[in-house]
Amino acid sequence: MALLEMYGRFKPHLLMVIAQIAATFLYFITEASFNHGMNPHVYITYRHIVAGIVLFPLAYFLERKKRPKLTLALLVEIFIVSLFAIGLSLNMYFASMTYTSTTFVAAVINTTSAVTFVIAIVLRIEVVEFGNARSTAKVLGTVLSLAGGMIMTLYKGPTMRNPCHPLIHIHRNNSIHEQWLKGAVLSVACCISLSIGYILQSMTLKGYPARLSLATWMCFFGAAQSALFTVVVEHKQASWRIGFNIDLWSTVYGGIMISGLYIFIQLWCTEKRGPVFVTVFSPVSTILVAVLAYFVFGEKLYLGSIIGAVIVIVGLYMLLWGKEGDPKFHVKAAGEQSYQTYDRAKRPQPTENHFS
Repeated sequence: MALLEMYGRFKPHLLMVIAQIAATFLYFITEASFNHGMNPHVYITYRHIVAGIVLFPLAYFLERKKRPKLTLALLVEIFIVSLFAIGLSLNMYFASMTYTSTTFVAAVINTTSAVTFVIAIVLRIEVVEFGNARSTAKVLGTVLSLAGGMIMTLYKGPTMRNPCHPLIHIHRNNSIHEQWLKGAVLSVACCISLSIGYILQSMTLKGYPARLSLATWMCFFGAAQSALFTVVVEHKQASWRIGFNIDLWSTVYGGIMISGLYIFIQLWCTEKRGPVFVTVFSPVSTILVAVLAYFVFGEKLYLGSIIGAVIVIVGLYMLLWGKEGDPKFHVKAAGEQSYQTYDRAKRPQPTENHFS
């Protein structure tokens, strides 16, 4: 029983770690595909088409009886959520990767948690109590995360010497990858767009709690938005061709594991723990990306990235510790296997079926 209770309490944490591990491999698969000639914007379009096709039958049959009625206003709301969470953010994300490096982008994206926290405070989704230790930790964690992100963006520093020979060599256009300022600006803009998307998702889930269906709609809308953007910026028909090679495998992996599984996990955890909780786990992917990029692929690692990443990680986990003290607790009703979050003001009288 104790193990079941512990599993229920830490299930969101476990799911987010799994999602971040899946995202780690995406960095390198997509970079290999882009170096092979795949257009990043075409990739986003195809990837979300694949995800939508995979999710559609699951959403249709599993949520057929509990799916709310889809109104025009709700459809427009989902379209806007998709624009920030997929259409704008991912196109800027992959564009920034072509100008910098996977390690840099993974590190800067960690500031999404801090940006989301600030927006959540402004919208009163998150509450900060001055004088409270955990609230202070949340504020300090946010400041440190933003400071670390600024260091990674503005300070490059000397290149760290790699004592090992890379196991895999990735050939890239170094002239493109040295446009750090352009890549940094796109990365920051991506963070802001993602943060807005996370906040909007938490709001949309209240009126449309069918997570699979929402993920499906977001994938199809995101694919349409990215396709429209690609048509404007890319006029070569050859860019839309995809062969039986790394381009296909990266599209299938990204569609099923990231745009499908990752988005569903993200929506589930957002509904259970809130948008800030979801973004706090980004450092897991950052650490794995940095290790693999440096030792396995021989990617350059700069002192500024190391200093900034350490500060970001410390700040984010201060934020996570602070959020554990939020005025909420988990309740397991008799006979149920899922955990729900209740406001402490509405806390029922303690019984044998409730625990803090």
